[in-house]
Amino acid sequence: MTMRALELVGATVILAALPLAVRPSRSTPLPPPSPGSAALFENVARAAGVDFKPINGASLDKHLVETMGSGGLFFDFDDDGWTDIFLVDGGSLAVPDVARRSRHRLYRNRGNGTFDDVTGSSGIMPHGYGMGACAADYDNDGRVDLYVTGFGENTLYRNTGRGQFRDVTRPAGVQASQWSTSCAFADFDRDGFVDLFVTRYVDAAMGNNKYCGDPARGLRVYCHPLNYQGLTSILYHNNHNGTFTDVSVPAGIAKYRGNGLGVVVGDYDDDGRPDVFVANDSVPNFLYHNEGNGTFKEVALVAGVAVANDGKPRAGMGTDFGDYDGDGRMDLAIGNHEFETASLFRNLGNGLFLDATSESRIGTPTLPYVTFGLAWLDYDDDGKLDLAMANGHVIDNTALVRPGSMYAQPRLLFHNNGDRTFTDVSREAGQAFAAAKVGRTLVVGDVDNDGSPDILVTNNGESVDLLRNRNDHRNNAVIVHVIGRQSNRDGIGAKLRLTAGTTTQVREVRAGSSYLGQNDTRVHFGLGAATRIDRLEIRWPSGQVDVASNISGNQIVHMTEGQGVTGRVPLRVK
Repeated sequence: MTMRALELVGATVILAALPLAVRPSRSTPLPPPSPGSAALFENVARAAGVDFKPINGASLDKHLVETMGSGGLFFDFDDDGWTDIFLVDGGSLAVPDVARRSRHRLYRNRGNGTFDDVTGSSGIMPHGYGMGACAADYDNDGRVDLYVTGFGENTLYRNTGRGQFRDVTRPAGVQASQWSTSCAFADFDRDGFVDLFVTRYVDAAMGNNKYCGDPARGLRVYCHPLNYQGLTSILYHNNHNGTFTDVSVPAGIAKYRGNGLGVVVGDYDDDGRPDVFVANDSVPNFLYHNEGNGTFKEVALVAGVAVANDGKPRAGMGTDFGDYDGDGRMDLAIGNHEFETASLFRNLGNGLFLDATSESRIGTPTLPYVTFGLAWLDYDDDGKLDLAMANGHVIDNTALVRPGSMYAQPRLLFHNNGDRTFTDVSREAGQAFAAAKVGRTLVVGDVDNDGSPDILVTNNGESVDLLRNRNDHRNNAVIVHVIGRQSNRDGIGAKLRLTAGTTTQVREVRAGSSYLGQNDTRVHFGLGAATRIDRLEIRWPSGQVDVASNISGNQIVHMTEGQGVTGRVPLRVK
């Protein structure tokens, strides 16, 4: 493949001679499924009442933050068993009147396929330009709290009950500074309280907005991140009294600067301690191994996930851990820039990963796209993790720089074939995936409790999409809701091992992944044709191991630490 570069001031745009099959020059969306076939997903956002278009504040000044957001998440803020939605609004750095119109959104799930906008009574107010969010019960009071990242300052909202939140950022000590992107809660020292990891991007402050583009043509573009200095991530330790302490320096996090965009926490080496992966934009990724003594060791290069198999860093954005090949080890997916392909690293054990992008067959289909949000999900309940991606360019006038390049791009859905390969089934997914959007976060949750995971996608400067899973398969499923007692109440970090027949699946409870977002913390298992669970084992962060057996499928199972099954709710009929 030959390649040439068009040099602009502060930006390098790669022009590649690609095979016709993968050239990103499609000006119209993918066609819908063939007549007689059913689309796998339907965009029901407007009908469901999730009618929100985030403000990006796009201006002629081309502040980099304008093209990078916004995020959102699934979480059950009122603990009624129905997953709700929180969406982050952006703002404006150039026009104060636009900035004042910024307003995050909190949507309560009514349980009938629709949502109420309850933002007005929630007490949630934007502070500065919003980016992403994560959620967990940081004070173990039984209510899920909310953390919102942004450009300049972050906000911690304590859930006080009855749909109301209180800004406790400053007394809690977690306001951070500069440009924060993704975040994740996890109990890194397993003391029963979740800590907070915050990823930061680059120093592109108001007074440091560089000119990138071609002055002679009057063409200004959003700058490449390498024009700015990267920032360090922040680790906050939970003090058990509603406050946090910044332990980034003693933990060994603060000595690493990167262009952090995505973060995911998972126990990749199965030693019982949560580790942290940070997807960096255009510099090597970070993998922080939890040493168990309050410190972390950065091991990405040794583990094989710092760069791609050609030895070069990628423009890492969204990321997620998931055991796609059923060997019990957490594998790693990362969204990258166009002409780079997404990355898939297969966990070999012993702390090592193999770049399995080509082996898995996701390389060529992802080559034309800029992939931000991504998530593992079992959309057809066959017991194997599939992969969904949200795509969208970062340069809004990219077609002027490279003819045929698209700012808005379709989404991708990959079906797991069960042999460590995937098939691109985006066409079968329907117009909800084919529609060209400037995709950013993509998160997964079952909004209608029918056992088939749904998808929330945010789009830069465009309306949010809620993709309901319309798959008409007849496979069975179970959703597991964990409740910690000695461990943190949300059970963040718990590892679940489910066996049904001859198949065993392993999942972890996480609070923060993809890009600027978070999946529903309830754990979804597709069971295929199996109607019962033979064995469900939960290893809690405390070290407690609970085992339940002979559980019927097609229900939501509540598992409480030390007590086993403490509740069962049938799934809704599809």
